[in-house]
This record gives sequence, C-alpha cells and structure tokens, in this order.
Amino acid sequence: MPKWKTKEQVVQLLCELVQIPSITGSQAERVLPDFVIEQLSAFSYFQKHPDHLQKNPVGDGRHFVTALVKKNSEIKNTVILVSHFDVVDVQDYGVWKEYAFQPKELTSLFYRNKDKVPEAVRDDIASGNWLFGRGTMDMKCGLALHMAMIEKAIGGAFDGNILLLAVPDEEVNSAGMRAAVPRLLELAQQYGLDYTAVLNSEPMFTQYPGDQNKYIYTGSIGKVLPGFYCYGKETHVGEPFAGLNANFMASILTAELELNTELCEMVEGEAAPPPTNLLQKDLKEEYSVQIPHRAVTLFNLFLLEKTMADVVFLLHRKAIQAAAKMDEFYAKRAAEFAKYSPFHLPELQVKVLTYEELVSYAIHQHGKEKIKSLQQELLSKQEDKDDREATIEAVDKLAIMCKELAPMIVLFFTPPYYPAVSSRNHPSIKTVTREMAAYALERHGITFKKQNYFGGISDLSYVGLQYPADSMGSFIRNFPLWDQGYSIPLSELEEFDVPVINLGPTGRDAHQWTERLDIGYSLDILLDMLPVCIQKLHEAPIEMRVME
Repeated sequence: MPKWKTKEQVVQLLCELVQIPSITGSQAERVLPDFVIEQLSAFSYFQKHPDHLQKNPVGDGRHFVTALVKKNSEIKNTVILVSHFDVVDVQDYGVWKEYAFQPKELTSLFYRNKDKVPEAVRDDIASGNWLFGRGTMDMKCGLALHMAMIEKAIGGAFDGNILLLAVPDEEVNSAGMRAAVPRLLELAQQYGLDYTAVLNSEPMFTQYPGDQNKYIYTGSIGKVLPGFYCYGKETHVGEPFAGLNANFMASILTAELELNTELCEMVEGEAAPPPTNLLQKDLKEEYSVQIPHRAVTLFNLFLLEKTMADVVFLLHRKAIQAAAKMDEFYAKRAAEFAKYSPFHLPELQVKVLTYEELVSYAIHQHGKEKIKSLQQELLSKQEDKDDREATIEAVDKLAIMCKELAPMIVLFFTPPYYPAVSSRNHPSIKTVTREMAAYALERHGITFKKQNYFGGISDLSYVGLQYPADSMGSFIRNFPLWDQGYSIPLSELEEFDVPVINLGPTGRDAHQWTERLDIGYSLDILLDMLPVCIQKLHEAPIEMRVME
C-alpha cells in the first residue's frame, strides 16, 4: 500500500514530523531519527536490506539517518538527498506557543483569528493554501518530500541510486552534517557508490518583501563569525581619561563594520548581505565604578568567493582603521576637557593583534607549557558552555596574561564556520537547472529564477571545498576552538567533491511565529517536479569522480 504518493499522504507525514518538537539541542531532536527509521523500516526493501537504513552517531548523543536505495548491484551513480530535522525555539509564538508544533490546529486558529495576525499573513490566509507551524517551512517539508522520494526509488522510479541523509543541528553548528561527511565517504566505499549530486530541499527565501519569485539554487552562501576582543585600560569613573573604556572600543568597531558594504561580495550580479553584529558586551562580572576595560563584539559575515586569507586580511585592516578612530576620538575629547580642567594628557595608542599573534607573544613571555596548560584547563571546563562563550573566555584569559599590551584589539574567529559552495559552472548542474526551468514553465506555468547561492545558510556548505584546505592556515590559527572542541573535516571535504543543487518548497517567515508553508506549490507541484529533477541528475553529463 502506498505511503506517501499523494499530496494528502505527504501532508500527513509532514504534520507527524512537525509534531515532534525537535528544537536544536532538545531531547526531541534525539528522538526524531527513530521516527524516520520506523517509517522507512515499513518498506520491504529495508527489511530485505536492513544495513541500508542506519542511525549514525554524531558523537554528542545525537544521530543522523542514512537510507540507501540501490537500483541494482551494478549501478554506482547516486544522488544524495540532504535535509535537516532540527528547528529553532518557539518562544516567539507567545500565546500560540502550545500549538506551535500542532500545524493543523494552529492553522485553524490563525484562520479563525485573522484579525490578530499581520496583514501579509491575512493575505495568504485568504488563499486558503497555507499550513502554519514551526518547521513546516524550515525544513521538515523538505524531509517529508525526500522520504516520499525514497518510496519512489524503491518502486524503481529512477535510473540510479538514492541516498537519503537527514541530520540534526543545522540551525546552530551543523554538527550533524560535519559528522556525516566522513560517513558518506565510507558508504561510497562500502557499497560502490559514485556521488553525482547532492540535492537539498531547503525552502526558497524571498529576496525582498512581497517577492513572489520561485528560485532554484546552485550553491549556498558561506559564513564566518569574526570577533574583536577589546582590552582598554582600567580606571575610576572619576578619572575617565586615565583609562580607556572597552565598551567604547567595541562600539567603534561595531560602527565601523555594521552594514558596511565594503565587506560585501558581488558575484554575477548577486550580492552577499553586509555584516551585522550578533553580540556585543563587556566582560565585567559585577557592577562597580571601575570602567569596563574588557569587552567583545561578534559579527555575522557572509562569504561568496573570498579566500579565508583575504577575509583575515580585510578584517585586520578594518580593525586598524577602527583603532585609529579610537585614538583620534580619545585625543579630541581629552583636549576638549582640558580646556575646563587642565591635566596631563596621557598617550594611548590602540594596538591591533590577531589571536595568533597574541598566542605567540604569550608563549614568548610565559613559556609554551604554561600557555598549553591554560588552554587545556579551559577546554576541560568547556562542556556546558556555548561555543561562542568558550571562545571568548579563551581569548580573555590569554589577554589578561598579556595585559601589558593594552590597549589592544584582538581579532579571532568563533564557531560556526560555513564555507561558501557553488556549482553554477558544473556541466551537470547547468544542464539540470536549465531543463528544470523549462519543465516548470511548460508543465506548471512557473518561471524559475536561478540563484548562484542559497542565502539562508545550509548544510550544502559541507559538500566539497572551494579552495584547498592548506589555504586556510591563517584562518585556522586565529580560531581558538579549532580542533579543540570544534572542527570541520577538511581533508574529507576535499575528497567529497560533489556538485550541489537546491530545489525546495515555498514558504514565508522562517524562524518567526508566522512561519508557514505554501501547500499548493510545495506538496503538489514540487511533489511532481522533485522526482523529475532527481532523474535528470542521473541522466545529465557528469564529470565522474570515484570515491577512493
């Protein structure tokens, strides 16, 4: 009996997936793989080949699912279907919170309370074709569709093999996908697979308010999280010019980088969004009349084609420019105050260092063993800390040991890191993208717009490497947690060099309480187009790569 061949069946599967409240880091995130395994185990194919359906450990108590359907023992061509099953928290739902994971009930509530939702949502409700709830759009619809594709593969719908990959933790650190890459290489060896494409079904993201376009993506945007640690000079608030306020330093850095288009990249008419601040705070642990002399500020920085060496150089230069503005501002204000209360103007010049330079100085001053011991002590206490907080503490403790360098700015990087990936020039992806656009127009009257980069950040970032791993040295050396609780399998990524494409559902307001899925497109039209895309990926001219 068919499980997920009709729109109604896939809607039901989606609702069952959403009802598992798999917020990143929650117990439900650990439970959801069992549901996927249970559902797929009902097929006689997996009963005959139980080793093709596996729950694989991430290493932190969570698991990712792999489900392989082989056409026959001779066929190697394999398309990977990747999705994530974790979702963000639901505090933003307010009074609707208890219904956030009950899509049918929540949808009924919103339809009955149209006057209590934003106007844009009311417009969508009027069409009667939307399903509300956390994860309906991002991205349990993609997982439901991929599970339906597994059923089609079992029925012989495709000329090649299909490998479903469903991972946790995409919304935070992508621990699931990072752990999956080495396993995918093992599966290729074990079952004789040639990976010809990785197909993601992340939902389409609008480019501007009211955007009604349909998109197909041939890559995914990259992201780094640079930090600037500011160590000023302590003083009593009654003598502010005897010190330098670290909060002031951090604010100048934020003003220098926030929405600065000089740090945007442009590739074939597509622009990466400018950087924006994600965290800014001082590091005082309690109130006092001593000025805050240690502070930190972190930024989201999107990447397209810049090398990591270029990124380090550019951010270091921006820090130098900010330091010069601090010096100038301080001298100006001090001179102005001296008109009212003459005093000796202290000379302060803010230094700019990379974390690598700070470590080198600390080793020179205190010895390698002492610095290594400090780092090991911090790592031993890291388990319950957020990666960002653990990184900041590592920089802070080291800077305190070298406080004679103050005032200073230290550039560093913290998790997560998403490499940019693009297959826009790959022959198979160019062919499939062109043919899918023609199919969508002819069969459904839909015009696709091709985007080189999916802008919402995705696990496709861990498919291959844009540049050789050995070109990332300057980035890694300024990343305190690299191989100390956080890492990316760079050598495996170099081997896992597979073209990517993203064809996903339509929705609105990801990560908002009004998150919703366009059922008509996503579970009707896309349910028709996705198997066509998979088949075309099997048929397209492929630059074959044998996984060895």
